[in-house]
Amino acid sequence: MSEFLVDADTLALARFGTSQLTETVSALKLLQRPVEPWFRAWKDQHKAAFEAQLAARPVWAALVENAFGRSWVADFLTVPPLDPDQVLADELELLTSLNDDHIRADLSVARTPLPEILLTSTGLAAEAADLLRWVWAETVEPDWPRRLRVLQADIVSRTSRLSEQGWSGVLRGLGPDVRWLGDGRIQVNRWDYPTTDVRGRDLMFIAAHSPGVNVSWRKPDRFALTYPVTGIFAGTEVPAEPLVQLLGRNRARILVEAAEPVSTTVLVATTGLSLATVSDHLRVLTDAGLLERRRSGRSVLYWQSDTGRRVVRRPAPVSGFRSGRRAGGR
Repeated sequence: MSEFLVDADTLALARFGTSQLTETVSALKLLQRPVEPWFRAWKDQHKAAFEAQLAARPVWAALVENAFGRSWVADFLTVPPLDPDQVLADELELLTSLNDDHIRADLSVARTPLPEILLTSTGLAAEAADLLRWVWAETVEPDWPRRLRVLQADIVSRTSRLSEQGWSGVLRGLGPDVRWLGDGRIQVNRWDYPTTDVRGRDLMFIAAHSPGVNVSWRKPDRFALTYPVTGIFAGTEVPAEPLVQLLGRNRARILVEAAEPVSTTVLVATTGLSLATVSDHLRVLTDAGLLERRRSGRSVLYWQSDTGRRVVRRPAPVSGFRSGRRAGGR
């Protein structure tokens, strides 16, 4: 297993944040690999355009094919931001300053041997930056405000746990292989890499719509752990109209978004509804047997019950419903 070695100062100054570059690289990885069910609608939406770009730009195709190894991502794609408020253009400045030999060296760590096109082409950093700009503009930026709300909601939820559970409780939920080992040691993944000493350094935990946990650094003094946000692509599926007529648009949307366990905070972020309104809809859906609930630390998670899943898959017909008030909400 791979570990971070930390001290009290590192943890005292550690922070959670977001990164447009990390979000873009996560999207690129999802476009490149098989995905879990909750990513499929998003991937299907962008797959054809992405494949067309790779067909037209063979250097892009080679970069995508060789940048993601089994246990490693090429370092030039995973540099943490200097500031959480940086935009993608700022984060790409380091990448565009790298020469071709540096890009090839980073790629060789992820996958080897490299194809001829990467060994003979020039301007690889500029090509990689253009690829990332395209992925951002076409697949991330249009939905960035909603994504950012989800990420920030997750950050608020996790940082609020520190006072109750400490770092061991916070780290436990970042990924299946991330845990506090004691004695200043954080397990970050299951791969057999040397321990990384981050004592006295800057440590950042980056929330992302990511398929997994990833370690990154901007040596010598900045390190980061990217982790996937729970319920990340909830809300991209539009509720069927019969379900909307049966429950009301907002309750139908909340029920659909709860296909995976999701917190009240995340639902507020994804729906744009107030906390009181979301809480009211969750209470009605739970009382109706459509949602299950369980407390997790200071948060309460909700997910579709068996009945809720059946209703979402095959909502009851409402064409003959003429009298009384419907169950819908605001």
